[in-house]
Amino acid sequence: MAISRNPRLLTTPERLYLDHAATTPVLPEAGAAVADALAAWANPSSPHADGRRSRALLDVARRTIANSLDWRHDVIFTSGATEAIALAASRAKMPGRAYGATEHDAVGAAMGRARVLPVDANGIIDMAALGAALAVDPALIAIQHVNNETGVIQPIGEIAARVRAAGSLLLCDCAQSAGKLPLPDADFISISGHKFGAPPGCGALLVRDLSVLRATGGQERGYRRGTENLPGAAGMAAALATGAWTDALARIKQLRSQLEQAIVESGGAVIAGGSERSPLIGGYTMPGVASASQLVQLDLAGISVSAGSACSSGSLKPSRVLAAMGIPTEIASSVIRVSFGPRTGEGDVGRFVTEWRRIAGRAPARAA
Repeated sequence: MAISRNPRLLTTPERLYLDHAATTPVLPEAGAAVADALAAWANPSSPHADGRRSRALLDVARRTIANSLDWRHDVIFTSGATEAIALAASRAKMPGRAYGATEHDAVGAAMGRARVLPVDANGIIDMAALGAALAVDPALIAIQHVNNETGVIQPIGEIAARVRAAGSLLLCDCAQSAGKLPLPDADFISISGHKFGAPPGCGALLVRDLSVLRATGGQERGYRRGTENLPGAAGMAAALATGAWTDALARIKQLRSQLEQAIVESGGAVIAGGSERSPLIGGYTMPGVASASQLVQLDLAGISVSAGSACSSGSLKPSRVLAAMGIPTEIASSVIRVSFGPRTGEGDVGRFVTEWRRIAGRAPARAA
């Protein structure tokens, strides 16, 4: 039978997007702000009236972002969190470098020769290893606020106190927490617009004290070269000003709890369930079913999830994050990540759970 003659084969349910940690839809307010900023096309560094107009709009966006994040220090616009991390890693006035074993790949790539700090089975930084690193030389210590694969929240307050007592500096990758959770107390914070409803290609490095960062000339008060992305900055400001994520946080926390209870009751397990985690991200293992197989079956059912970071999941390599936590390969190879957005609803969770149970239920039949 030709597919074109079978309407049932042409009809698919509306897709369910549960991969917001990879990127999330642009919020309407952010899209409108981008469109308005495109009309101010002049270079913000130009001295004429058109340039001054663009500069004024850029300054408004900078203040709005700082106020929305309750940040009372400097904001350097970048192309995203990766560039923000690289900027801090290459220019912080510290002789040493160290970072956590479960950091995003962008951190390891930017830090170069550095000490890698191990984590425990729940993904939390080994404080003894941190102390040993701080005892060597003053250093830039990079510790992620919220892990992008497991949602684990590091105890940044305790870490920051140790780092400052040692005369070192703390860099926090907040790509998964900015605009969603209160920012941690750090010297440098990297954020990425497309994680909270702004367009891709915009981000920022928040800096507590510019004097600890080497300037190289150019724009952004001499700390970043290149014409500023005014539409991106305006989109970030508008997205953060909505409060969309914080307003939905309590509801999403309850939804994730329902999802995780259903997964455990169906024979699955929660990754790092013993740690404090962001309500927006969860890692789950389905015994006996490879991550790739789950992704394909869920995708065919119209559900988008991932098997870890979007920057590396396409490679289908074992997760470096899960390996650092000591999770056996046979378990790590069956983990998927589910991440929520501000509009995720109870019906969405029910649909995912139904499909998850269907896939899990077919595993014993295949094994037999």
